[in-house]
Amino acid sequence: MLIYPAIDLKDGACVRLLHGRFDAVTRYDDAPARRLAQFAAEGAEWVHVVDLDGAEAGRAMQHGLIGELAASVAVKIQSGGGVRARADVDALLAAGVSRVVVGSLAVTAPDQVADWLADLGAERLTLAFDIKLEDGVPVPALKGWTQSSGVDLWTALDRYPAGTLTHVLITDVGRDGALTGPNLDLLAEARRRRPDLKIQASGGVSSLDDLTACRDLGCAGAIVGRAIYEGRFTAAEAIKTVAE
Repeated sequence: MLIYPAIDLKDGACVRLLHGRFDAVTRYDDAPARRLAQFAAEGAEWVHVVDLDGAEAGRAMQHGLIGELAASVAVKIQSGGGVRARADVDALLAAGVSRVVVGSLAVTAPDQVADWLADLGAERLTLAFDIKLEDGVPVPALKGWTQSSGVDLWTALDRYPAGTLTHVLITDVGRDGALTGPNLDLLAEARRRRPDLKIQASGGVSSLDDLTACRDLGCAGAIVGRAIYEGRFTAAEAIKTVAE
């Protein structure tokens, strides 16, 4: 299982949100370039970079900075936030991003996104489903996690038949940034329903045991943010743990 240390960008700085709320921001002192270099030095193969300004505004805001980050260190970057058009995808790929994260459009414009997957190849895109539980049903949230999509996760995934999609990122918004542990039941159900997908777990990781639990479910990756920033473990320790 791959560890994706996270860099969430807001106003050019590293931050973390609580429950996806833009009014619940923790700002960290690390310059993004320094943090990226540290992750690479600790052995990270991939780093997950999010343009939170773009996610909030509904349009790309920090492609320039993300491009600078991609050029600064020999590590693969998976990045999204505010991706609303093919031009946004192309701009991130041209900037040096290895894989672009597509969020809301994966739910609202599946035919369009399916065309991008067919054209670019399934290795160049990760579809991100940010989940809120509505009466126990996992429902993707849209537009910076502020709106309900009105369809459940399984219906959204069914729009991408086996063989058309490879990488999926599933975040339980209610756990994101809260250090309460990942939603293992949701991840297990996703693995059961779609064994063809490489699922990245996100939201709530607080310990190395959380990571081994995700690995043992068969997740292909895990996004780790606040737990690293607040010193619960390092990226190096996470990578070593899931490799054992």
